[in-house]
Amino acid sequence: MAAVPAPAVDERLTGRLVGRERELSSLAGALDAWERGRGAVVEIPGDPGIGKTRLAEALGALAARRGHPVARAHALRDGGVPFQVFRDAWPARKPAGGPPPRFDETADWAGTVLVLDDVQLCDPASAALLARLVRAAGPAPFLLALAHRPARTAPELRRALADGARSGRVTRVEPRPLGPEAVAALLARRAAPAVPAPRTPVASDTYAARLCAAAEGNPRYLHLLLAARWQPEHWPDRAGTDTAGLLRAAKPLAAEFDALSPQTVSAASAAAVVGSPFRPEDVARLSGLGLDATLDALAELEEADLVRQADWKGGLAFRHPVVGHVAQERAGLSFRLRAHRRALELLAGHPGRARDRARHAEHLLGSDAALAARTLADSAAELALHEPETAARWLRLALEALPDGTARNELELACCRALIASGRPDEARTRAHDLLGHRAAALTSRQLLQAHAVCVGAERRLGRYAEAAAIADAALGLLPRPLPSPLPAEATELVIEHGLVHVLRGTHDQARDLLGQAVRTPGDTDANEADRTVLRVLDALCVTHSGDLAEAIGEVARCARLVDALPDPLAGRTPETLALLGSAELYLERFTDATRHLSRSLSACPRGPQQPILLHCLLGLATADQWTGRLGASERHARDAERLARSLGAPPAVALAQAIRATTLLWARGQASVEEVLALVDEAAGAVPPDHDWWSASATGLLAHARLLAGDAAGCRRLLLDTARGRRLPRVRPFSRPFLLSVLATATLECGDHAEARRLVGAAEAEAERLGLPVQLAYARSARAGLHQAADEHDAAAGLFAAAAGAFQAAGMPVQYAWTLALGAPSFHAAHGPAEARDRLDAAEAVARTRAALLVGERIARARAELADGSRPGHPLALLSGREREVAEQAAAGMRSREIADRLFLSPRTVETHLSRIYRKLGVSSRRALADLLRSHGLRIQRLPAP
Repeated sequence: MAAVPAPAVDERLTGRLVGRERELSSLAGALDAWERGRGAVVEIPGDPGIGKTRLAEALGALAARRGHPVARAHALRDGGVPFQVFRDAWPARKPAGGPPPRFDETADWAGTVLVLDDVQLCDPASAALLARLVRAAGPAPFLLALAHRPARTAPELRRALADGARSGRVTRVEPRPLGPEAVAALLARRAAPAVPAPRTPVASDTYAARLCAAAEGNPRYLHLLLAARWQPEHWPDRAGTDTAGLLRAAKPLAAEFDALSPQTVSAASAAAVVGSPFRPEDVARLSGLGLDATLDALAELEEADLVRQADWKGGLAFRHPVVGHVAQERAGLSFRLRAHRRALELLAGHPGRARDRARHAEHLLGSDAALAARTLADSAAELALHEPETAARWLRLALEALPDGTARNELELACCRALIASGRPDEARTRAHDLLGHRAAALTSRQLLQAHAVCVGAERRLGRYAEAAAIADAALGLLPRPLPSPLPAEATELVIEHGLVHVLRGTHDQARDLLGQAVRTPGDTDANEADRTVLRVLDALCVTHSGDLAEAIGEVARCARLVDALPDPLAGRTPETLALLGSAELYLERFTDATRHLSRSLSACPRGPQQPILLHCLLGLATADQWTGRLGASERHARDAERLARSLGAPPAVALAQAIRATTLLWARGQASVEEVLALVDEAAGAVPPDHDWWSASATGLLAHARLLAGDAAGCRRLLLDTARGRRLPRVRPFSRPFLLSVLATATLECGDHAEARRLVGAAEAEAERLGLPVQLAYARSARAGLHQAADEHDAAAGLFAAAAGAFQAAGMPVQYAWTLALGAPSFHAAHGPAEARDRLDAAEAVARTRAALLVGERIARARAELADGSRPGHPLALLSGREREVAEQAAAGMRSREIADRLFLSPRTVETHLSRIYRKLGVSSRRALADLLRSHGLRIQRLPAP
C-alpha cells in the first residue's frame, strides 16, 4: 500500500498561527478527504481562548483559497430566534412573506464549507439540527466545521459528535496548549516592530517558558498576561503591572461577566479577592450576600464555566488565575479595599498563610501603609527561607511605605539578606553600602555588625573577595578580644562571613584562629543553630587545609551529622555550608559523603549570574566524579565549571576546570585523545597565574598528571618544577602533597633519574604516613612499586602494587584500581606466574569496561601483549627477573646453592628462594630439568653429573 503524503498547508496560514502546524495539517487533511467524497464534519473542541476560532477561520481561509464557497456564523448567547446560527450563515434565506425556511433541506448547499463557531451557545433548534446533520449517513454535500466548548454544548450534539469521532465520520482537531518554543516565537514576533508593546524581557527563553506555564499554553491568557506586562516575580498574585492594559485586552472576557446577574458579579469580585482556591463561606463574608445567595451566584459562575471545582474539599477556583484578576480589577476601588481589609482580618487567626496575607496587604499600601508594611514584613519573615525572591519583593514594598527609623533599618537588613539568597547580590550590595555610608549613625551597635556582615556577604557573592575581606577586617575591629561569651548572633554572622571570604579565597590560614575561638565560645540564646553549624564546618575545613587531619576527620564527621539533621531550607540557607563540607570530605577521602553534600549544595544554589559558590560545587563534583569513576559526569561538571569560571573572570578556576577535564578525557578516550589533551594542558598551563595560590597549585598538579598519563614524563617534570621560574613544587595543601610527589617521582623514574626518584618516593611515603590517608598512601606505594619493578625486584613490586590497588578499590576509586593492576602486571607475572598476572588483568579489564575507561583498557591490552611475547617457548629466561636469570644459569651449570650465594653476594636461603620461584615460573622441578630446558632453547649448559 502506497504511503499517503501529508496534506499541504498554506504557508500563509502557518506563518500566522505559531505552534499550530499539526492542527493545520489535520484541517487540510479533512478538506482533502471531503473533496474526495469522504467525511463531512470537522469538530474543533477546546477550552475558552485555546484557539478554536483561529483554527475555524484558518479552515475557512484555506477552503476559500481552493475555490469553495464558505459560510460563517457565530452562535449568540441567549439567542431567542430558532436556527439563529443558520440564519446568520445564510442571510438570503430569511422569509419574505412566504413560509419559514427549512434549513434541513441541504441539497442546495453542495460544495459549501459551513464554519460555525461558539456552537455551545446554539438555540435548541439549531443544536438539534446540527446533531441530525452530524449523524446523517453517507457523504454530505457540504463540509460542516463546528468549534465549541464541550462542557457547555448541548448533550444531544455532544453525543452525536462523540459517536461520529468513533466511527471516523467526524474529524476531531483539538488545539493543544502552546509550548515554550511557540511562546518564544510569539514574543520574538511581538518585539519585531520598531516600538514594541509591553516592556518585557522578550529575548529570554526562561521568561518565555515561565510565561507559557503561567498561561497554561492558552493563547488568550497569554495575550492577557502580555497586555498586563506580566512579570514572573508577581505571579500568581498579580496579572502584571499594567491593570489598564489588562482590562483593555480583556473585553471578550468582560463580556462573559456582563452576561451574569449583578449579584453573581459581586460574588465573583469577592471570590477574586479571596484568591484561589476559595470557599463559599469566605466569599459570603466578603461580599455580604449571605451564604444562600452566594451559593446561587457560584452556581451561575460554574454554569458559565468561569469557576470550576478546585479540590475534593469543596474549594473553587476560576478557570484560570487571570480570569480572577479581571474579575477583581473590574470591581470598584472602594469594594476592593474593604474586601482586602476584611480578608486580612479573616486570616488573622490562620498561621501559615503568609502569601495570602501579603497579597491582601499589597492592595492596602495606599490606604493603610502601616498595617500593610507590618503585614508584608511579617509575611516575608515567614517565607524568607523557602522563597527569598518573594520575601525580597514584599520587603521592598514595605520599605517604600515606612519612614526612617530602627524598624526600617531592620527591614532593610532583612531585605538585603533575601536579595542575596535569591541571587541578587548586586542590589543587596547597593542597599548595604547605603546603610553603612549614609545611615550608619542611625544604626544600633547590633545593626552595625549586621550591616557589615550583609555587605561582606554581598561582595563575596559577587566574587569581590578583596573588598569583602577589607570590609570584614574593618568590622572585626568592632568586636572585643577575646570574643565575648556568650557570642551574640550578629557577631557569629560576621565571623562566618569573614571565614567564608578567606576559605573561598584560598587564604584559610588567615581565618583559622578566629573561627577556632568562635567555635569554642558558646552562643547566646538568639544564636541560630544553623549558624553554629556553619562555624563548625568552616573551622573543620580550615583544620583540614592546615594538615592536622587527626582533628579534622573527627570534626568533619560531626559536622556531617549536624548538617544532615538540618532540613533543606536551613541547610541551604548558606549553600556554602554544604559545598565546603563536601570539599572537606573530598580532601579526607570520604567520597560518597562529599558527592552527596556537593550535590545538595548544587540544588540549593540560586542560579544568579554571579554565583562563585556554584563554581566550587561544580569543581568539587567534577573531581569526585573522576575519582569515583563517573567519567561522563566529571567531564560535564568540568565544562560547566569552566564556563562559569570564565564568566566570573577567575583564571585559576578556569585552569583547574580544564585540568580536571583533560585528565578525564584521557581516562575516557585513551590515546586517541592525547593530542587534544596536550593542547588543553598547554592552554591551561599558560593561563595559570604565577602566584602559586591553592587554585593554581591544584591546577598545576592535575595538568602534570595529565601529561604523565599521556606519556610525556619530561613535560610532567617540567610543568611541576619550572612553575613560576623556580625549581620547586607547587604549594598544594598537605592532604594532596603525597599524590603530587608520587606523580613527580614516577615521571622522574621514567626519565631515568633513579636516585632522585627514590628520594621523592621516600618524601611521599613520609608525608602519607603522617597524614594517614589511605589513598595518599596508595599513591606513594604505587610509586615505590614502580621503583622495585624498574630494578627487577618483582616480589616487592607485586606486593606493593597489590596493596595500592586494594586501597584504591576500598576507597571507591575503580579507575585508579584498574590502572594500578595493569601497571603491576609484569611484576605479578614475574613474582607469581602467568596465571596470577592474567587474573589481575581480567579484574582490571572488567572495571575498565564497566567505567568506559579506554586508557586503562589500552594499558591492559599492551600488558597482555608483552606478557605473551615473554612467555613464548623460545624465550624461557624472559619470564625471569635479572637476578633470577643469574641464579638459573649458574644452577643449570652445576653450581651448588652456597657457591651461587658466594658468587652473587647472597645468602644460601635467598638462592633457594629464587630457585623455588624459577622452578614455578618455568614449570620444572629440579636442576637437571632446568638445565635440559635451557639447553633445548639453544643455551650452552654443561650437563650435571648423574646422582
